[in-house]
Amino acid sequence: MKGLRTISIAHKKPEAEMLKKRKADASVKKVKVSKKNSGAPKRPPSAFFVFMEDFRKTYKENFPDNKSVSAVGKAGGEKWKSLSATEKAPYVATALKKKAEYVIVLEEFNKKLNGNEGEAKPEESEKSSAEVHDDGEQEASS
Repeated sequence: MKGLRTISIAHKKPEAEMLKKRKADASVKKVKVSKKNSGAPKRPPSAFFVFMEDFRKTYKENFPDNKSVSAVGKAGGEKWKSLSATEKAPYVATALKKKAEYVIVLEEFNKKLNGNEGEAKPEESEKSSAEVHDDGEQEASS
């Protein structure tokens, strides 16, 4: 038996038109449509981020030469972990207060958004469509 023979395949150089088509296709694929509504209210910060607002101020006062964002974040994370539940309580309370305000604003935004479209969403029952369909079959068979 003879060994395997390697065959070299000559490749054609791509034509200029083919390259242009590929570039055009690639640019079309990169465009994405944003699903988020830009007018929607911004989500409220968590308790940790409320804490970080205060911590950044004190950290800058203590270390005015440090401009590293990662150093501030690491120091803040370590400080947050070392705090007890009672020390975290004011930050948690502030976060809950901001979340309650956010829920109210979000409901108003959704009402306004639905009102502008003029379409009222039909209220759905607690049953899924499959369960409703099964109930209809059972009633028909009995």
